[in-house]
Amino acid sequence: MRDPYAVLGVTRTASADDIKQAFRRLAKQYHPDVNPGRPDIELKFKEVNGAYSLLSDPDKRARFDRGEIDASGAERPDRSFRRAYAGAGAGRESGSRAGADPFGDDDPFADFFNGARKRYSAGAGSGVKAKGADVSYSVTVPFIEACLGTKRRLTLSTGKTIDINVPAGTRDQTKLRLKGQGLPGLGGAGAGDAIVEIHVDGHPFFTRKDDDIHLDVPVTLQEAVLGAAIKVPTLDGQVAVKVPQAANSGTVLRLKGKGIVNAERKVTGDFYVKLVVMLPEKPDAELAGFIEKWAKTHDYDVRRKLNQPV
Repeated sequence: MRDPYAVLGVTRTASADDIKQAFRRLAKQYHPDVNPGRPDIELKFKEVNGAYSLLSDPDKRARFDRGEIDASGAERPDRSFRRAYAGAGAGRESGSRAGADPFGDDDPFADFFNGARKRYSAGAGSGVKAKGADVSYSVTVPFIEACLGTKRRLTLSTGKTIDINVPAGTRDQTKLRLKGQGLPGLGGAGAGDAIVEIHVDGHPFFTRKDDDIHLDVPVTLQEAVLGAAIKVPTLDGQVAVKVPQAANSGTVLRLKGKGIVNAERKVTGDFYVKLVVMLPEKPDAELAGFIEKWAKTHDYDVRRKLNQPV
């Protein structure tokens, strides 16, 4: 993955608001719904999501800036210490290279680690038993797939490829433990585990709160005044929603059971649609004239409560 700052088109000193604004602009530009049948645009959209997922998290951003993690969120090798098992290395998603030696041929710790390897090899036939080490991996999943559940293919440090289940409702930085998929043990002891940290991309429109999803939906002036039937996106596709007559900005409509399935609690969250009344983008002289004439006989105080003593 490219440098997340370059992906979003911001500098390394960009503020959190600058990063958010850049993400929203690019997400709208590259959203698959706006570019149907364009796999290249879909890849660009995923890249933008991944960059925002990293830079919108203060801890991840700081760690990336310090060089502790790479652009995908995976741990970088520690240059002051190497794993005692040759070729282990932090794993990534299928297609990445695991076990690279950051020192190359000039390794100041070669004697120490070579000794460790010799002791490891000798232990296999000396009756010594020790469970194998755990190995960490990182996988990035789009927001909707994390909400609904999905699968990801992972290449282990051993070269083995497996499919992992990402449960519905998985949150960002959730860690999955895969028993026995780490490094082999000594003297017949069990293998270690694979620890897979799931990173969930942000979404340009949906916001998650517990098991519920919240979405701001723009409506026209006529839809708000007269009422209307509109279509809104949800986790599993578009649904029809009825806008009541005389709806104000801030009116919230609840779609029961359209949120996230919580397997542990055996409940399903809801989907909340908040209406935002929008005037035409360009000034409309006819509308302005009508409102001016209408207001002369239909005055009303919308800030009355703000002026009352608390």
